[in-house]
Amino acid sequence: MDSPVSHSIIDADAHVVECARTWDFMDASERQYRPIPLETREEAGIKLQFWLIDGKVRGFRFPAFSTEALANLADRVGRKFASAQEARELGNVELRLEHMNETGVDVQVLHNTVFIESATDRAAVEVALYKSWNQWLADIWQQAQGRLLWSCMAPTLSIPDALDQIRWSKEHGACAVMMRPVEGQRLLADRYFYPIYEEAQKLDLPIAIHIANGNSWLNDLYSHPVRIASTFHRFRIPTVAAFNDIIMSEIHDVFPRLRFGFIEASAQWLPWVMHEARNRFRTLGRTWPENPFRTFGMYVTCENSDDIPYIVREAGEDCLVIGTDYGHTDTSSDVDAIQIFKERPDVSSEVKRKILSDNARALYGL
Repeated sequence: MDSPVSHSIIDADAHVVECARTWDFMDASERQYRPIPLETREEAGIKLQFWLIDGKVRGFRFPAFSTEALANLADRVGRKFASAQEARELGNVELRLEHMNETGVDVQVLHNTVFIESATDRAAVEVALYKSWNQWLADIWQQAQGRLLWSCMAPTLSIPDALDQIRWSKEHGACAVMMRPVEGQRLLADRYFYPIYEEAQKLDLPIAIHIANGNSWLNDLYSHPVRIASTFHRFRIPTVAAFNDIIMSEIHDVFPRLRFGFIEASAQWLPWVMHEARNRFRTLGRTWPENPFRTFGMYVTCENSDDIPYIVREAGEDCLVIGTDYGHTDTSSDVDAIQIFKERPDVSSEVKRKILSDNARALYGL
């Protein structure tokens, strides 16, 4: 029997933008850790926004645009962004669902915004933040009746709490475990994370590696005043490196059913990294699989700016998914991305079906 999303169009990379309600799910004992929103005065239709967390300005927030400023940005870059704040923050779930209907999307998988950077280095604070965030998303999932799934936050500073949150989230609409390419002082191939991988495999949840950077030192380095396109270094490059680390590691032997999704780093780099990994396998005397993506359970989100026919030719058609980055205003964001992809003349109907539905269902276990 088909699942409810058997033939659905799936937005594999959508977002929820955190707001005051995000932290309403904290226990009374945890409210001392509640983030405080800060913002600058509006200039040219833009206000910079920040979170004050655990006594420091931390946690990622995008600038707030006026309606006119957002329209000007869309005109300048040639892409459309979600304009309604209630839809971005999911204060109005029905409004988000209506917009999904308009853009031909049946299901969105929601990822966080605030935790793209490290929010704290104290376990108690991280547990409180992540627990409230997960409960907020569970409430959204319940209102959306299965159309808004989400990747849960696992507090890696406390592995026992991380496992508890993964189990709870699985029962409340989570379809993935979100991890950053760098978590504190550790890369994702570190055995420290094996209990998380073991639990995720047992619950049939993939690890969603969204562009991010959980290392404060690296974020400070790439925020230096002489930076050039610093978010490329801070977020995208670590995600690509994490793909290489995992494919070269023992993780697939230890957890053979575990899947990984690499989200929002585009896919143009994929043939290059696969070429490098294949050569290293040969040097190490290891056997390169006939279909490495299927063997290793690896998936990557593509963008319409990618040369998708080239990527499919070099890497196959079983590894790509697509998303809109709904709710954000960065280089990956385009609420019409799926509709544009449907109309591409250079991609076959079969490959479109896989990227829009089949591969996403395989990645997220739907």
